[in-house]
Amino acid sequence: MDAISPARIAGIYRYPVKGLTPEQLDRAELKPGQTLLADRRYAIENGPSGFDPAEPKWLPKPHFLMLMRDEWLAGLHTHFDDASSVLSIRRNGEIAAQGDLTTAEGRRTIENFFATAFAGQIKGPPKVLESPGHSFSDVARKVVSIINLASVRAVEDIVGAPVHPLRFRANLYVEGWPAWHEFDLLDRTLAIGDIRLKVVKRIVRCAAVNVDPDTAQRDLAIPPALQRRLGHGDCGIYAEVITGGSISTGDAIAAEQPELL
Repeated sequence: MDAISPARIAGIYRYPVKGLTPEQLDRAELKPGQTLLADRRYAIENGPSGFDPAEPKWLPKPHFLMLMRDEWLAGLHTHFDDASSVLSIRRNGEIAAQGDLTTAEGRRTIENFFATAFAGQIKGPPKVLESPGHSFSDVARKVVSIINLASVRAVEDIVGAPVHPLRFRANLYVEGWPAWHEFDLLDRTLAIGDIRLKVVKRIVRCAAVNVDPDTAQRDLAIPPALQRRLGHGDCGIYAEVITGGSISTGDAIAAEQPELL
């Protein structure tokens, strides 16, 4: 294993509806070639996108409600219940809408909330989208996103302000790596017990990270600051699950040594 270790999983999060509230998990099941369970399972179409649930194809995020453009989404507090498939939306501390996303009636309830409450801030009729097995991720490949918390602290130094780690909307937050060490792991295999993930891509950050998840204010300009200081706007990595299993907060995570040719 890598001499940089030990490092550990400090947090596990999923995002059942694209652009809405992160949900913290104590543990999660990882399956080969899949995202975390229900991660970006749903999206809210921002006007007609051409998405066909019968033949789902990846679409870029401007087709949906998303934080890069719609920072007001962070002012909503949502929860998705796996057992009932009910999405609950709180606004200003009160339940504003609840609907079973597996039923037409439940989806209409959620759609009507966005159409009424944010009529002047959306491009077209909102529509809850889902297709079994499809993930409305920012990338077409089904991956797990990973953020190194030391890199977040380095970003704080660059921008000269506190940076909430959830601005980066990762699935796994890792403590114990030096800042930017994750970029050295490209094409490497990460081990979490018997689980294996292959690091496949650096994450290029967009304006979504400029939105404070607590205040819903666009108060920083992180990608331009990274570009000026580091020559790129990247923070975090994507990894593909190769060997699945159960992970928990606190689990050790380490990079396997590359095979010698």
